[in-house]
Amino acid sequence: MRVLISGASIAGPVLAYWLNRYGFAVTVVERSPSLRKSGGHAVDLFRPAMEISEKMGVLSRIEELDAGMDWMTVRREGARQPVRVDLGKLFRAASDRHIEIMRDDLSEVYYDATRDNVEYLFGDSIATLDPDSGAVTFEHSPPSEFDLVVGADGLHSHVRQLVFEPQPCAFLGGYFAVVAVPRELGVAGEYLAHLGPRRMVGLYVARHLTDARAVFLLRSELELAYHHRDIPTRKRLLREAFTGMHPEVDRWLDALDTSAVFYFDSISQLRMDTWSRGRVTLVGDAGYCPGPVVGGSTSLAVLGAYTLAGELAEAGGDPRRAFPSYQRAMAKPVQRSRAFALGTARAMPPSARLGVWALTQAGWLVTALPTSISAPLARLNTRGVRMHDSFEVREYATPVR
Repeated sequence: MRVLISGASIAGPVLAYWLNRYGFAVTVVERSPSLRKSGGHAVDLFRPAMEISEKMGVLSRIEELDAGMDWMTVRREGARQPVRVDLGKLFRAASDRHIEIMRDDLSEVYYDATRDNVEYLFGDSIATLDPDSGAVTFEHSPPSEFDLVVGADGLHSHVRQLVFEPQPCAFLGGYFAVVAVPRELGVAGEYLAHLGPRRMVGLYVARHLTDARAVFLLRSELELAYHHRDIPTRKRLLREAFTGMHPEVDRWLDALDTSAVFYFDSISQLRMDTWSRGRVTLVGDAGYCPGPVVGGSTSLAVLGAYTLAGELAEAGGDPRRAFPSYQRAMAKPVQRSRAFALGTARAMPPSARLGVWALTQAGWLVTALPTSISAPLARLNTRGVRMHDSFEVREYATPVR
């Protein structure tokens, strides 16, 4: 069976890997002219995604690309003394198996695991798509027909726009931005963070990057007016929100004019009743983004891609059987990720100074407590900090061809 996947970031290559293992003929189309290598931002992989990566034989390479963040220094607005937080303890409390890796590095690892057996069409995209027949026309390539088409093209999915009724995202009350800044402004292996009411910014240096990344979080009850491709307006909004927070933050903002990496988007949640129609389905952020930054969307995308491939294999490629099974299997992880994201979005960053103080004290407490105490306490909270580790990675019995 021929499967077309739109999107070569995270979910697309993972899905392509497993479908190829199950004997499907896979084509991946990607709008970008090549694999993105700007560095992106750091993402978290929790136990389920780590187990799936291990099954794919790429875990050792992922571990080599660990961003290497060990400590965080937090400066509260108005406070003289910073707070030091042991990130190793914090992550061990949240997950038994965890790694932080640059998004583009992770995408390249999954791409390299598939490029010899999967056809990639870079610099192209789907123009029209018939969900009933699988007929596809492309912007540049000749038209073709596929047995199945999967949208793995992110929160602003083009496949979703072509096939499904308009699905407005639920705004969670915040914005997230990433900017590349000179490496010398950061400290290797450490986050430098500034925290105040309704805004937070941190800077980190991954081991192997030639620059550093500044990450901005902003709370806002009202949605800001801009188009998601309008870079000048987004940069202006970021400056207005964070200028004057601290002289160090102002220096980071100076890099906006020359930064090779810039990302700015709302923290929004996609809520669809169904992710499938005819021969078309969605995976990862394209179908059930819980919210960038706040919901563990990268790990959820890896789990969703693995699950979709397994259900398709067990159903012999029949979408009438596989797609409902896929949605049932992912219903609980998606629902719990949405709930977790809502809670995180309400708390990060805090809206009042008391909340800012409480958050820094919580980080200090985790650092002060022995791991033998903090980790067992955290394991009791499978709907909070341990939520991501609680998802099951099912073993699919279909023989690999």
